[in-house]
Amino acid sequence: MAKQPPFQATPATESARVDREPDSTAGLLSRLMGEVSTLFRKEIALAKAEVSEAASEAKAGAISLVAGGAIVFAAILVLLGAIVLLLAERMEPWLAALIVAVVVGVIGFVMIQSGKKKLDPLSFKPERTQDALRKDKEMVQRRAS
Repeated sequence: MAKQPPFQATPATESARVDREPDSTAGLLSRLMGEVSTLFRKEIALAKAEVSEAASEAKAGAISLVAGGAIVFAAILVLLGAIVLLLAERMEPWLAALIVAVVVGVIGFVMIQSGKKKLDPLSFKPERTQDALRKDKEMVQRRAS
């Protein structure tokens, strides 16, 4: 097996290497800009998804509030019916109506409290997007230095 001579740089290979360096730098910058653009598009898509998710939760909270309000209204009507029966001095019917009013009122109150929790402003905070942007910023700072 014949020994091959070690690689020697010739003027042609050196000029090719020098010519590639600006293209390489420009190519890297172009690729970096493309990746940053893609990254921002993905971050925006993530933020949109989180806002959509939060809006769905707000919708569910609003529905719970409305349903709870309707049940509390029904409880007030039953309670008023019980008061009427009390005034009519019919012990058994008003007692039954009062028990129903209390049970319905408790159910409505629980539903309203549940709806309030779902409308908490902290649930609208896009935490995953903030974390991803913080990590992206750190990565860009590391690569830039």
